[in-house]
Amino acid sequence: MIEVQSLTKIFGDPKSDKAVPAVDDVTFTVKAGEMFAFLGPNGAGKTTTIQMLTTLLRPTSGSVR
Repeated sequence: MIEVQSLTKIFGDPKSDKAVPAVDDVTFTVKAGEMFAFLGPNGAGKTTTIQMLTTLLRPTSGSVR
């Protein structure tokens, strides 16, 4: 099972004016054996989210279990 809670990724300093939010407060659960599709337009944060799920990228906040 994959549980994602309030996953957020901000590139740059979150306190500066130049911070870029790539993923903002994403929450979902995928149960064992369940089919799941991750869809969205270009620039929606799909690749960034997958990189956080696979530990290639550390989230700014939130959790993945």
